[in-house]
Amino acid sequence: MRLHREGYTIMITTGLVLLALDLLAYFFLFSDNTTAIVLLVIASLILFGLIVQFFRVPTRELTFHESQVIAPADGTVVVIEETSEDEYFKSNRRQISIFMSPLNVHVNRNPVTGIVRYFKYYPGKYLVAWHPKSSTENERTTVVIELANGVEVLFRQIAGAVARRIIWYVREGQPVHQGEEMGFIKFGSRVDVFVPLDADVKVKIGDRMKGGVTVLAELHK
Repeated sequence: MRLHREGYTIMITTGLVLLALDLLAYFFLFSDNTTAIVLLVIASLILFGLIVQFFRVPTRELTFHESQVIAPADGTVVVIEETSEDEYFKSNRRQISIFMSPLNVHVNRNPVTGIVRYFKYYPGKYLVAWHPKSSTENERTTVVIELANGVEVLFRQIAGAVARRIIWYVREGQPVHQGEEMGFIKFGSRVDVFVPLDADVKVKIGDRMKGGVTVLAELHK
């Protein structure tokens, strides 16, 4: 396991602030109260540990298959439905949504190999990730990847009430590979994946996903 570079500044800043508060308490507030100092240090370590775990990147054996759509994020499947995708396709697609809690790994990965045909970033609101309008009103990105056989897969990074910064590493025209890091949502949120209606969905609502590992759907030309 390693720690993601997106967390370096936050982890260092948090560590320094907590250390300063603990030293201030030790020398000026609770210098004669050992119990209070111990409890404060324990609370600081727990808080720092929670911040660090947000940015963990576990070592995994990734899944690679040219006709499969792999989960772009850790989390729980909360939506599987046919819906109208009106931003890019302007037609019906099968939507699979993965909710990322603050305890999940927050790295996002390319679900397929291909060329980025469309990318758009939208600033927006910070509704809770399960709100029906979060997919269209929250801060988000939309990415469309075209596979070698011409099939296109769209997915969105969506910020939530806690996550307020989306990071991405892709651009239009860029070739990308399945399983590579394509971005990061700080402190969790949601990822929506849109596949063709004839794709065979391999997951069900409530299933827990491992980004880069779990197969979401099988594609057909």
